Amino acid sequence: MKELTIISGKGGTGKTSILGAFATLAGNSVICDCDVDAANLHILLRPEIKETHPFYGEKKADILPLLCTQCGLCQDLCRFQAIKEFQVNLYACEGCALCQHVCPVGAVVLHDHLSGHWYVSETQWGPMVHAKLGIAQGNSGLLVNVVRKKARELAKEKKLSLLLSDGPPGIGCPVISSLAGTDMALIVTEPTASGIHDLARIAKVAGTFGCQRAVCINKYNLDETNCQRIEDLAGQMGIPVLGKIPFDPNVTEAVLKGIPVTLLESSEAVSSIRNLWEQVVNMLGV
Repeated sequence: MKELTIISGKGGTGKTSILGAFATLAGNSVICDCDVDAANLHILLRPEIKETHPFYGEKKADILPLLCTQCGLCQDLCRFQAIKEFQVNLYACEGCALCQHVCPVGAVVLHDHLSGHWYVSETQWGPMVHAKLGIAQGNSGLLVNVVRKKARELAKEKKLSLLLSDGPPGIGCPVISSLAGTDMALIVTEPTASGIHDLARIAKVAGTFGCQRAVCINKYNLDETNCQRIEDLAGQMGIPVLGKIPFDPNVTEAVLKGIPVTLLESSEAVSSIRNLWEQVVNMLGV
């Protein structure tokens, strides 16, 4: 099995639209949405949920009123100001357990906290594993690991040779979890100052995992000067630019309709995505 992970140094570069298009071009593959903080791949692929599983990502403190003497020690020492009037604010609590250790009467306990859910679904183009993290919940890197593990199990079970993962933006813990063990990282960027800056950062992060790296420039014709700068930067880092996708209103139309752009009539962007897919397949060797 080969795994392709699409990432971007910043949000809004179009990686999810490209991943959705790739899913239709691949035919039958396992699809994984690793952007658990702001999952949106399901909008394009419309999966039918078959399994729902809870995700307990962290522990939260709880003060037992029958035991609490209201000495105020936990409230004074909490660095996150999560305790007010001897009650714990679950959104502010980081589960550090300091309050539990300093409580002289053992009135503070830690319990597993439901942080979100993850799902096993079916799409027209293959099984999909995705998740939804709750508002202001942490440990998204751990949830990404859970999602990817299940996706790999499905690929082995169904004997599918390709796993397509939509990675989260940025360079943080969820991105690291989505890159660990992947075969290829396709970095989607755009011809803007921030796009160039964040491309350099995410390319260095991906380089530490020993996977193949490649770049795709989305909406390249909006600023061809910056597009050339990206190509120059990629060349300096030894990373091939596999494709350049022009700005195309059809992509926006597809998002509004909630479908992959490849299901619309052929356009310049669709042709570029098809060519990009062929380059990716050749590089991955699938």
